Amino acid sequence: MRSLPLPIALTARLSPVVVLAAAGWALSSGPLAATPAAEDRAATQKTDGEEPSAPATEAVSKTYSAAPAPCDSLGSKSIKSLVPGAKTAGKEIPSTDSKLRRTCSWNALKGYEYRWLDVSFEITQSDDAAKESFKERVADKSGGGDVPGIGDAGYSVVNLSTEDKQQTREGVVLVRSSNALISITYSGSDFESKKAPASDDINKGAIKAAKEAVAALEDGQKG
Repeated sequence: MRSLPLPIALTARLSPVVVLAAAGWALSSGPLAATPAAEDRAATQKTDGEEPSAPATEAVSKTYSAAPAPCDSLGSKSIKSLVPGAKTAGKEIPSTDSKLRRTCSWNALKGYEYRWLDVSFEITQSDDAAKESFKERVADKSGGGDVPGIGDAGYSVVNLSTEDKQQTREGVVLVRSSNALISITYSGSDFESKKAPASDDINKGAIKAAKEAVAALEDGQKG
C-alpha cells in the first residue's frame, strides 16, 4: 500500500517549522555560523580597551610579625622602682604561641608591701584586627580613660577590691601600636595596714611600664 500524501492543511502548518529548523541549522552549523576565529577576534576587540583587573585580594602588610621578649621590655631601674625586692629577670609565662603572645611577670613582698606587675604583648594579623580587639578590651574595662601620647591608642583604668578586709588596688593599661597590643597589669597591697596603694601611684606606675614596653616593641620589632 503506498503512503498517502499529507493533507494540504497539515502540510501548510508544518512548513514554517521546517523553514525555521533549516534557518537554525544555517546559523549554528551551516555557512552562516560564526567561526571560532571570528569569536576570538570579537572577544579581543571587546577587551583591548579595558584595563587589566586588579587581583581579588592583596597581602596585608604587618608592622610587627612577632612578640618581643617581654622580660627584656623594662629596664632594671624601673622594675626595682615598681616592684621592690623582685628579681629583675622576671618570669615568662608559658604561651600556646610564643611568636604571637608573650607575657612576663614580676612580683615581690618587701616588708609588708606587695607588688605585682605583668607585661604582655600580642601580635594580630592586621591593624584592623588590633583595633577591633583593643575596642573590645576597653569595653570590658570600663570606667577608665584615654592615655595620650602612647602608641596609636592608649587606655588606663584603676580598680579597688577588698577581700577579708584586705584592700588591693589594680591598674590596667591597654595600648595598641599598629597590629600589636600591649597590656600592663600593676597591683599592690599593704599587709600591715590592710590598705592599698594610692590610685595615682598605681596608675602612674602602670603607665610608666606601658611606655617602656611600647618603646621596646618599636625599637626592636619593626619589620
